[in-house]
Amino acid sequence: MTQNAENVLDHFELFRGPEYQQMLANKRALFENAHDPAEVERIREWAKTPEYREKNFAREELTINPAKACQPLGAVFASVGFESTLPFVHGSQGCVAYYRSHLSRHFKEPTSCVSSSMTEDAAVFGGLKNMIDGLANSYNMYKPKMIAVSTTCMAEVIGDDLNAFIKTSKEEGSVPAKFDVPFAHTPAFVGSHVTGYDNALKGIIEHFWDGKAGSEPKLERQPNKKINFIGGFDGYTVGNIREIKRIFELMGIEYTILADNSDVFDTPTDGEFRMYDGGTTLKDAANAINAKATVSMQQYCTEKTLPFIESHGQQVVAFNHPVGVSATDDFLMTLSRITGKSIPKGLEQERGRLVDAMADSSAHIHGKKFAIYGDPDLCYGLAGFLLELGAEPTHVLSTNGTKAWEEKMQALFASSQFGKDCHAYPGRDLWHMRSLLFTEPVDFLIGNTYGKYLERDTGTPLIRIGFPVFDRHHHHRYPVWGYQGGMNVLVKILDKIFEEIDKNTNVVGKTDYSFDIIR
Repeated sequence: MTQNAENVLDHFELFRGPEYQQMLANKRALFENAHDPAEVERIREWAKTPEYREKNFAREELTINPAKACQPLGAVFASVGFESTLPFVHGSQGCVAYYRSHLSRHFKEPTSCVSSSMTEDAAVFGGLKNMIDGLANSYNMYKPKMIAVSTTCMAEVIGDDLNAFIKTSKEEGSVPAKFDVPFAHTPAFVGSHVTGYDNALKGIIEHFWDGKAGSEPKLERQPNKKINFIGGFDGYTVGNIREIKRIFELMGIEYTILADNSDVFDTPTDGEFRMYDGGTTLKDAANAINAKATVSMQQYCTEKTLPFIESHGQQVVAFNHPVGVSATDDFLMTLSRITGKSIPKGLEQERGRLVDAMADSSAHIHGKKFAIYGDPDLCYGLAGFLLELGAEPTHVLSTNGTKAWEEKMQALFASSQFGKDCHAYPGRDLWHMRSLLFTEPVDFLIGNTYGKYLERDTGTPLIRIGFPVFDRHHHHRYPVWGYQGGMNVLVKILDKIFEEIDKNTNVVGKTDYSFDIIR
């Protein structure tokens, strides 16, 4: 079928044409080694059973559709949060294309990141030459103030030493001797994007606080009253970071946001290209050693960073993606305790409005069963909010969750009467979630875009919260933290509930007795 310039068909209609249907049928018959449709259907039905679930959960050597990404993605995410910083991934171009596209598709913004372009020869002989040339090209072409280096599988398998490579590159004149090139080893075959974020952030802070990889004396701490804030790997960084800044300013708290990427993922279209926008200044990153305390919004994103900061004399506090009333209460009261600042009346009123909204809508949410998947902190925060709403977070699955996370989740369930039949599943993937949804159905599923396949397969309606969200636009601009963020999450959940009610009550003369104007 050829396109007509007067009537251009989009792919929805184009691929339904007879030519394409015949082409797909031929492909299926000639090349797909198809099995008997009846046998395929038998196995498909069996894969919904408790018997299959038992076999599914017994597998150890295979992962199917994990709800996580690899370490370097998190390293890139952290690195772009610093002033005029260019992430430099020591590995292949293909890997870096994945990180850039993943972030760009979620945030709808270009993501600057370069590669040392390692190929087969570098895999055999090492990537030193790639590092020397790559740093020189990056420094001269893109004019960054800092280049933050991380690694991929290839560099880690052959054992490339970033510290030595960077020193050699400086000796070769790739970048000036005192130019800032922090680094972190981020092997993609272990951990996840959360681990990579943690490793990269620690590497950058360590670079400034501990003498720039040995080239300068360690900084001497001179305590002040400021608070450092770390957001962690967060698909809502644009809305969340701005909400946190608003809260700090309302409370009169002096603060430094470490790895502030809220502007680079939300640049305006005004005729000016911004390769770098916003970000924590390098001066503030160095001076952050003097802060009174450091607050992490995501415990599992900062498991190495916070102990390093604490070892330099600061108080450290970690939360778990606070969504809703009690988690925000805890966050604000902790800030008040650390800083001595009172919680302003305006925030108290926001709390009251959220409580009022929850009460207005409780009848529609109470008793609903939910399945959640995603990063460990996000899962914890969402589950806590659902319990507040009187809902049941029946299945909570985190591929990058640990045994300790599972224990913390189970303690959260035990704290509420609505959690008695809820369970946490660390280290499991979305094929495990499929078995759970078929054998213990729930009303709604909460997770990222990849859950749409579970929605189609199991019929469980998907509420998109998490990273990445590719097939809906601009969710990242709205906070999910704080009372305002809780309101956004509440509305998102309610909208889906009402959409499903309308969908199931719209047959004229049969089910439309509940097709109501007022909900």
